[in-house]
Amino acid sequence: MRKSFVFKMAFQAKIKQTIRLATPIVVGQLGVMLMGLADTIQVGQMSTGAAESLGASGMAGSIFFTIAIVGLICMQIVAPMISKAEAEGDFSECGNLLRANIRVAILLSVVTMLLIGLAGMNYDLFQQTAANKALTLPYLALIAVSVLPTFLFSAFKSFTDGLQKTSVAMYITLAALIFNIIFNHIFINGLGPIPAMGLFGAGIATLLARIVMTVALAIYVFKIADFSKYLAKKHIHATANVLEKTILKIGIPSGMQGFFEIATFGMAVVMMGWISVTAQAAHIVAINMASLTYMMATGIAAAGGILVGADIGERNRPGIFTSGNAALVLSILFMGFCALVFFFGKDILVRGYTQEASVIAIAVTLVVWGAIFQLFDGIQAVSLGLLRGLQDVNIPTGITIFSYWGIGIPLSYYIGIYQGVGAVGIWMGLTASLVCSSVLLSWRFYARAKTIDLEAMTVD
Repeated sequence: MRKSFVFKMAFQAKIKQTIRLATPIVVGQLGVMLMGLADTIQVGQMSTGAAESLGASGMAGSIFFTIAIVGLICMQIVAPMISKAEAEGDFSECGNLLRANIRVAILLSVVTMLLIGLAGMNYDLFQQTAANKALTLPYLALIAVSVLPTFLFSAFKSFTDGLQKTSVAMYITLAALIFNIIFNHIFINGLGPIPAMGLFGAGIATLLARIVMTVALAIYVFKIADFSKYLAKKHIHATANVLEKTILKIGIPSGMQGFFEIATFGMAVVMMGWISVTAQAAHIVAINMASLTYMMATGIAAAGGILVGADIGERNRPGIFTSGNAALVLSILFMGFCALVFFFGKDILVRGYTQEASVIAIAVTLVVWGAIFQLFDGIQAVSLGLLRGLQDVNIPTGITIFSYWGIGIPLSYYIGIYQGVGAVGIWMGLTASLVCSSVLLSWRFYARAKTIDLEAMTVD
């Protein structure tokens, strides 16, 4: 009886802790999403060339995030490592990890900018119009430069998140959102001596907002007295650049998980285009709704990974299971609620996006499938976050590749295209990939939590 009571209390405490950590992360992610929405709305309000500029910004954004996602996730995996170091009482190691992550951020920024530049040099392969190319490439060049402040912000955010101060980056992101809207108004439409620059002006605004975010968070970290004990250089590693190598060793496979996921859903858009423009539009509506709820799951995943890192630092194996259980239960409850909202509110929700009857007819059916895969999408996202907390990334990466490209895409093509089922068939394939991924990744977490050598997880 007493053991059951203690477990219940520990579980409830983890639930509260996960919510406390996850909420600012989700709000911060919402702020980033709203920046993109603000860009879309403000560019769309231009008196001339709005449609062409929106198409160009969409192309540039797709190229940017498809390439940058690897580096962004690579930065984020440091948060559980910092949480672990703090739990061990090795405060200076937290600072070492921050400095190493900054160096990795600079390295990956250069690589990412080169890859984006290479995509721009070969833009004709995307078979876009000459007008689209003329608008896209200058804008793409600006947001490519913004990779450096974006990655540096992520490095600093991993530091504060790992120390369980997740609200810091949230407030800075929300402030940057306001700056972004103001900068957009000035540089898109012109103000005083500043000429109207349209989409290129939106690129300048994005770059400036990301610089503001990074500088603000860096000043906060280096100037606030609370962080001084973490930034002291007391713990020197015997092997040169060992932390940088560790971050890359864990981070690159983690980043590839995000890349293959983005590539899968990008391929789904392409296959929808093979069916019809209407099917493609309906898919965009339904997947946009699903992406909003997925954002909450990624926040829970990040919080769960941080708590697992702390449990490892405390050599608390039961705590690892409790952290994992709390994160997965929260994900199931939230995504289950969203599934019900999707199922019963599908008509109202879809009509909030479009009034075109042909698009609504397909989108409503896709949203029903979206309600089904909500649960599995949340479980696989949280399981990945928990496994990153365990620094277990190679096999999970293999699982994601198998699930998405071994099951999801082939099945989507077979049912949707070859068998002629259409848009619903493609979502059947996507759902199957998420079911497979959620089952295998959650199994992997519990299997690794049971057998992992907590004493061996140190860096010399």
